Amino acid sequence: MKKTSIKLKFRASVKPQKEGTLMFQVIHDRKVRRIKSQFKIFKEEWDEAAGQILLTASDSSRCSQLQIIRLNVEWELRRLRKIIDTFKRSGKEWNLDEVLQKFNPYVNKEYSVFHFMQVQIQRKKQLGKIRSSETYQATLNSFMNFRQGIDLTFDMFDSELMELYEAELRNRGVVRNTSSFYLRILRTNYKLAVEKGLTQDCRPFKRVYCGMDKTVKRCLSFGEIKKMKELDLSLKPALDFARDMFIFSFCTRGMSFVDMAYLKKSDLKNGYLIYRRKKTGQLLTIEWTWQMQALIDKYKGNPTQYLLPLIVREDGTERRQYQNQMMKINRGLKEIASLMHLSVPLSLYYSRHSWATIARGKSIPLSVISEGLGHDSELTTQIYLDSIKSVEVDRANRKILRDL
Repeated sequence: MKKTSIKLKFRASVKPQKEGTLMFQVIHDRKVRRIKSQFKIFKEEWDEAAGQILLTASDSSRCSQLQIIRLNVEWELRRLRKIIDTFKRSGKEWNLDEVLQKFNPYVNKEYSVFHFMQVQIQRKKQLGKIRSSETYQATLNSFMNFRQGIDLTFDMFDSELMELYEAELRNRGVVRNTSSFYLRILRTNYKLAVEKGLTQDCRPFKRVYCGMDKTVKRCLSFGEIKKMKELDLSLKPALDFARDMFIFSFCTRGMSFVDMAYLKKSDLKNGYLIYRRKKTGQLLTIEWTWQMQALIDKYKGNPTQYLLPLIVREDGTERRQYQNQMMKINRGLKEIASLMHLSVPLSLYYSRHSWATIARGKSIPLSVISEGLGHDSELTTQIYLDSIKSVEVDRANRKILRDL
């Protein structure tokens, strides 16, 4: 029987201080072929005697990168051995050219993780789930950065890879809930790939955290909100506008900024504001109060169909306008917090938590306010929201706004 050997080799760069290339050397029937890989390391990161990558880098980030390269190389070597074993078991004559033809070091688009996720992102956009598509894109960008742009297949997903990714996120200073968020989106795509028959479920996420930690509630007291409302910001129009949008959100039971931005003038009729939440699709009805009307009167003159002057042009840039406004307003709110000597990184998100917390403090039943942001899961919150009668919520909101 003709002998076959497979080894990992390193070819140093002719230029000093530049990375060299890792190669797969295959010897069969006294013939030698070297397959250039897409992986590069420095000369001092290679152990010639052992024929393997050294993980001695003092920089933790570089060490993590080397671990990823080593994982990729080991997977490619396993794939190469599998191809050769298949040829051997066939009982037919074969040569290295056939092996090389079968072995493609670059991931086929059909099985590419990066391509698969891009398809899911486009699908979400087509379904109008823009925010969801953006979170998928953020996850893909983060994972591609971790992978240094090197694509892979779902077969390459294992618990070691996911643990390395989680560790890399931690080293970058990413908080646990954000890390878990990225991992959950990856897990969703992995499960979908399993359903489509692209891989078998090897439970690669079993050793990483994919839950949700409880976060400290971000809220202001009623007194602080009232003080903010009464601030004289007439000489600082940007801060004045930021404060007013925060107050509008609070008055509308902590309405999310994206819903505020897309409110239409036609949504206000017969003393009620009726709109559908972008995030969940739930239809909400809010009793219109004088506090809300005062803010609308202050910012009359928006030529668009939108109720608030957050989107002022209907030219295809609506989402960009809303995102820019959100950043400006959140910056303004942090300045306001500084003026008020508040030791919190104030943002629009505080209005929602504040409304729920203040409502609880006024003995409004939990079933009425749904305790929105204090639940262990969004699903629990949604179950509460679905069961609340609009009239009860309006009564609760009047009770909160009475002294504002």
